[in-house]
Amino acid sequence: MKRHAFLTLTTALLLGLAVVAAVQPALADRLSDAIAQAPQGAGTGQIDTTLPPGFLGIPGAVSPNLVLTFFWAVWVGWIFSTVGAFGGVMAGVGHISVLGIGKYAGQFKDTAPTLNKLITDSIRVSNQFLVGMSALISSITYQRLGRLVLPLGLSLAAGSIIGSYLIPWLTAGKVTFKAYVGYFGIFVLALGILMLYETTPAGRARKKKAKQAADAFEATMKKMRSGEKVDTKALGVKVQSITPSKFTFTFYGVEFSFNPFYPVIGGFVIAAISSFIGVGGGFLLVPFLTSISGLPMYLAAGTSAFAVLVGMITSIFSYLQQGSIVHWPLIGLEMVGIVVGSIIGPRTAKYIPDIWLKRLFVVLAFYVGIDYVLLGFVGKDLMKLLLG
Repeated sequence: MKRHAFLTLTTALLLGLAVVAAVQPALADRLSDAIAQAPQGAGTGQIDTTLPPGFLGIPGAVSPNLVLTFFWAVWVGWIFSTVGAFGGVMAGVGHISVLGIGKYAGQFKDTAPTLNKLITDSIRVSNQFLVGMSALISSITYQRLGRLVLPLGLSLAAGSIIGSYLIPWLTAGKVTFKAYVGYFGIFVLALGILMLYETTPAGRARKKKAKQAADAFEATMKKMRSGEKVDTKALGVKVQSITPSKFTFTFYGVEFSFNPFYPVIGGFVIAAISSFIGVGGGFLLVPFLTSISGLPMYLAAGTSAFAVLVGMITSIFSYLQQGSIVHWPLIGLEMVGIVVGSIIGPRTAKYIPDIWLKRLFVVLAFYVGIDYVLLGFVGKDLMKLLLG
């Protein structure tokens, strides 16, 4: 698929989102009602109408630092486009902890539950806007670099459409911030454990083809850094055959194959889980691609990005359709940062060994997973516990 095909597909889908986004002003009444139902005053869990509007235009709400917002978005774009995962998780960490929106939402758990859930849904869909933009840029870039397995990405995307639409329809307006953070942590921690196993000798031994392809790719990059000219596009993903039961392709001389039925089912399950916690699903797709499909990380990132792109557009559309509210000025600034990070990511990933990409994934997974499980189910912050 050429670059213009990606842009045509995405533009058509984004036009659909724009139509839904046009109804956002009508949702102001829903937000106004939630604010009116909250107790008035200057205390915790109250609305102080004498203060200027902050997030979502709520009087006295947190107003994220614009410089911090931009650079965190750059980091989100870089990590997603480099690893093919954790963009949504890092976007969630940014909205929940770094920018302080999560702490603000948590204040209304008992005093204004409707407002609590509205802000939680806004966090969920905002995460996905960031990941969707990064996934678009990463998909185009990795396709051009010959590191996107398009048939596999399409199979995953086919399953993700149903899961991405269904979960917002079932859960929008029904999830409290505390429950959201707790489940967020459980999913991330579980993936960290799986990926940790993948970095052990036993886990690596099971992926001989992936290691062989990764070694060939890294050797080629080393030659190029020494000044040797290599046609990397010719060595990239080349589809060999496509049948209803088997897709076969090569990458740097190593042959891979898969049954398209399994990615479709995997795409549905992954999209359902990731849509619930408001992330892209790359943190689930990457282990699926490396552990079940046996791909090296260099292919997992681009293939994951394409599947995430389709899932994000579907999920965002569903969230907006269900009445989730977006703080557009914040999203606009974050999108700029995402573009910068997503352009840098694929160009720097080739200099990082495959095993270190996995280890980076593991470190992030364990910290975020443990922190949010504690925060959601125990009410404790990991950093505060570590610092005493």
